[in-house]
Amino acid sequence: MKRFPTLTTTAMSVLALVFAASASDAYGQAGKELVGSWTLISVQVDQEGQIMEPFGASPKGTLMFDRNGRFSIVINRSDLPKITSNNRMTGTEEENKAIVQGSIAYFGTYSVSEIDRLFIVHVEGGTFPNWVGTDQKRIFSITGDELKYTNSNRSAGAGTALVRWKRLK
Repeated sequence: MKRFPTLTTTAMSVLALVFAASASDAYGQAGKELVGSWTLISVQVDQEGQIMEPFGASPKGTLMFDRNGRFSIVINRSDLPKITSNNRMTGTEEENKAIVQGSIAYFGTYSVSEIDRLFIVHVEGGTFPNWVGTDQKRIFSITGDELKYTNSNRSAGAGTALVRWKRLK
């Protein structure tokens, strides 16, 4: 009978920690700084010198980067209309239009270029199907508890967005 070596619980724990540390180390210091949960401060879009706020003056949102290379993001206007019927499947044309135009959500995996201060989200799913299967690049900076990034490939057309987030404690 052939015997296979077994690992003790302690050895398995040490291996798990090594693999977890290796995954987060793969992103470098810049990637480590991104890991965590963030709450939205603002979204401002520059369209040929004209500044607009597509999600309003008080947008709501959350952004999460985990140490295993997964991300999720949800952004919406704070004044989205309630659906009168109380059933999302029977919203009116006006309600549905306001909700679609006033929100975006997507998720997938991410990678980080430390040298370029760039993160790339690999979109697996979301409310803008045109992004599914694409890589979206964002140049970012982190100062204290604030993350800023630019998005020049907006789901709503022309212009460059400056998106600001605050780290959740």
